[in-house]
Amino acid sequence: MVFKRRDPLGWGAWMREQIYPRSGIRRAVLYVIYRMRRLPDQPHRVARGVFAGSLVGFLPLPGMQFLAAWGAARLIRGNVLAALLATFNTNPLTTPFFAVLAMSLGHWIMGIEAPLSAEYIGRAFGHAGRDLWFNVKAMFGPAHTQWEGLIQFWHEIYVPYFIGALGPGILLSLIGYYITIPLVAAYQKARAAKSHERSERRHRLREALAEAAARLKHRDHVETSDDDAPGSP
Repeated sequence: MVFKRRDPLGWGAWMREQIYPRSGIRRAVLYVIYRMRRLPDQPHRVARGVFAGSLVGFLPLPGMQFLAAWGAARLIRGNVLAALLATFNTNPLTTPFFAVLAMSLGHWIMGIEAPLSAEYIGRAFGHAGRDLWFNVKAMFGPAHTQWEGLIQFWHEIYVPYFIGALGPGILLSLIGYYITIPLVAAYQKARAAKSHERSERRHRLREALAEAAARLKHRDHVETSDDDAPGSP
């Protein structure tokens, strides 16, 4: 399978791989591009999958990116595997910078004037996490649920992030779409030419072997005829 490892990674090694791949970021990116080019599908379908997966990768959908990428690729009739691969366009090193950009843009679009600082974001996450944990415990006890922190997080963090990520995400995904088409087309053309060349070499080799076998058979026939001729010793 494409995403299955021979030796499964532990949680610690998996986290390290997500932050900085053992083979290096450049090699990881080249591997994803290599897999994209080798997908056995039409270039525009692969590019549609790249667009869908890349856009989903920019959106705040923790734990649902693969499912969302699959659904988006099916919706626009793109290559599903390309969409799944394209979700790796973000990583823990670049996501915080993009998140701040997206939330800043979302706050500007929605007219939210809250100070977008690390303290503000951390406090919003803390309040939301506290309410979430309290509500889980309230399901098994007499306490009433609390929603203030979650509502604040939804209106001031998540929704602005989602709205602010759409514009840059669509733009960057469109760039990936238009880059993917010529890359995949050129690779498939070169691969087809190489396959045709190998086929031609095999054909010429078979012809040469057949010709050599025919000459050998003819020579053996001539020698046998000479041996059977009258007066031969």
